[in-house]
Amino acid sequence: MIAEFPGGLLLIAAGLALPWLPRALRAPVAVAAPALVFLQLLAIAPGYRLEVDAFGFALTLVRADRLSLAFGYVFTIAAFLNAIFGWQVREGPEQPAALVYAGSALAAVFAGDLLTLFVFWELSAVASALVIWARGTPRAYRAGMRYLVVQLVSGMLLAAGAALRYAESGSLAFEFIGLASPGGLLILVAFGIKCAFPLLHNWLQDAYPEASATGTVVLSAFTTKLGIYALARGFPGTEALIWIGTAMTAFPIFYAVIENDLRRVLAYSVNNQLGFMVVGIGLGTDLGLNGAVAHAFADILFKALLFMSMGAVLLRAGTVNGTGLGGLHKSMPLTTGFCMVGAASISAFPLFSGFVTKSMIMVSAAEQGHDGVWLVLLFASAGVFHHAGIKIPFFAFFAHDSGIRCKEAPTHMLVAMALAAALCIGIGSFPGLLYAILPWPVHYDPYTASHVLSQLQLLIFSALAFSWLMRNGIYPPELRSTNLDFDWIYRNPGKRIALGALEAMAALRAELDAMVRRSGTALNGWLRTHHALDGALAKTWSTGGMALWVAAMLAAYLIVYFL
Repeated sequence: MIAEFPGGLLLIAAGLALPWLPRALRAPVAVAAPALVFLQLLAIAPGYRLEVDAFGFALTLVRADRLSLAFGYVFTIAAFLNAIFGWQVREGPEQPAALVYAGSALAAVFAGDLLTLFVFWELSAVASALVIWARGTPRAYRAGMRYLVVQLVSGMLLAAGAALRYAESGSLAFEFIGLASPGGLLILVAFGIKCAFPLLHNWLQDAYPEASATGTVVLSAFTTKLGIYALARGFPGTEALIWIGTAMTAFPIFYAVIENDLRRVLAYSVNNQLGFMVVGIGLGTDLGLNGAVAHAFADILFKALLFMSMGAVLLRAGTVNGTGLGGLHKSMPLTTGFCMVGAASISAFPLFSGFVTKSMIMVSAAEQGHDGVWLVLLFASAGVFHHAGIKIPFFAFFAHDSGIRCKEAPTHMLVAMALAAALCIGIGSFPGLLYAILPWPVHYDPYTASHVLSQLQLLIFSALAFSWLMRNGIYPPELRSTNLDFDWIYRNPGKRIALGALEAMAALRAELDAMVRRSGTALNGWLRTHHALDGALAKTWSTGGMALWVAAMLAAYLIVYFL
């Protein structure tokens, strides 16, 4: 049971053990571990807690309630699907790192205090960076380094905010935080980085498309959804989140429609869908919060399905650029079908998962009188149908015939896609199964005549608009290009400023070292002349040597003090 060995730690232990197992056992263990943890979670009743004393604090390793359990279920399902999809992952750190990554995210979801949350927050950052680096290309290495720096900054802000919270209240409990204190503001920014808030989002588009065909699927499930969970736990009803989330739903659309790399299109789509969840959390109503959790649950599955289909295309065709694809439905018909299920789900077609989750947030916004927000969400819903519901399958599998003739995706990838597709259709067709595990009671029926008809009208209008724009040559064509986003600030002028600052600091350090050497030589000569002092401490020492002596003396003092 989880009381004896928390599920997140079980996944971490399995990931750490994986490299030491015979190769034939690694994939089965990677699949079995999340399946076992899922069964453990089913046996837990809300209200269970596991507390330990460590570092002078009472820490809560497991705090099970309906919110943490809902995310726990979908995290273990995602880890299970990822392990099947990556069954034949080549030698390297990806498979072990993926399990550690999933385990640390799961452990963070069940953390009942900010210190435990911080530990697993940082562990998930390191493990996910290893997933990116596992591709082994220079671009993956550089993107992984940038990703890791951003995620560690998030962890530093979380630690600083937690320290301030402890100083203010004497408690590290991870409950409602709010913005009434400086610590709360720092923690919100830490969570916002994880959620890819506007201007803090480029790590996502930078890193996800550089991972391997299987690694990107792993990355899509945990990091941002852990941020959504943390926001739902710490900042429900924070009005600022309504406006932040509204911006998140809209701006990625403009980048996605002009992006050539289809995995980067999906990365922008991640931003778009996260915006809906952030709006739901900001609304703070039972319907809005339930909608945010439900949409996070559905998004993990249909986004994984879309990334799986693009991963299979990358594996077989060698590219996911829209300019190099087309006509793959002839070679990969099953992958095409699964991709279209994911596209229908993210576009909120009736009988697919997005239809029964996204609408909860929009209805909550309308009920709270946020008409402008509702209109932006409506625009964003049409936009996501354009760039993820139509563009992805159209340019990958249809459009012009690229002449690529390849094998269908491997069997294990097809199995993973089939399971994800079945879940997308199952949630959309039987939403009560998902609603039953949400944190608050659900009094919402998505299949009213007005909702079905209005959504179908929106989708038909969007499809006609896409067809008309394509036919008249107005829709942005697929071009080989580099699109500038906010990351240009730190990639170009920011990089030059940082390098210039480092050069100035190096020059200043060299000048100070020279001054120390000159003054030290003069002082040493005077001491020798007037006092005839000699010995180790009377010699002229470099700055580094003096630092070593100071460190040694401080260490000795600390040892004596604590003894």
